[in-house]
Amino acid sequence: MFIKLYAIALPVFFIIDMVWLGLVAKNFYRNQIGFLMRSDINWIPALIFYVLFIVGLVLFVIAPAMEQGSWTHALFFGALFGLITYATYDLTNLATLKDWPLVVTLADLVWGTVLAGAVSVVTFLIANKIGL
Repeated sequence: MFIKLYAIALPVFFIIDMVWLGLVAKNFYRNQIGFLMRSDINWIPALIFYVLFIVGLVLFVIAPAMEQGSWTHALFFGALFGLITYATYDLTNLATLKDWPLVVTLADLVWGTVLAGAVSVVTFLIANKIGL
């Protein structure tokens, strides 16, 4: 079941996150931390992040939600997982990097919460729809 849930969650996550990064927040990050940004994306660490993040989301959130048959479990614990994981990165940056903007941390915390909650619920609903 893990592999099937993973196969659903990964593209859902990637699509939603690319809409955020590529369309909605593209200029936001450039305006806030453009001085830190690369001119080209280093895809290897980005892909490793996606692979690992989805492992955690499926293991700790989506699979338990499926066992309980609860989309609300998926939503709540997905949102909490997103908040905690994104906070690890952003609060560390806020604590250790000179000139790291508070507004980026706040936006990322909200985004991580919304993203992981949405991916968890959408994955749960798709998995239920196809009879997993």
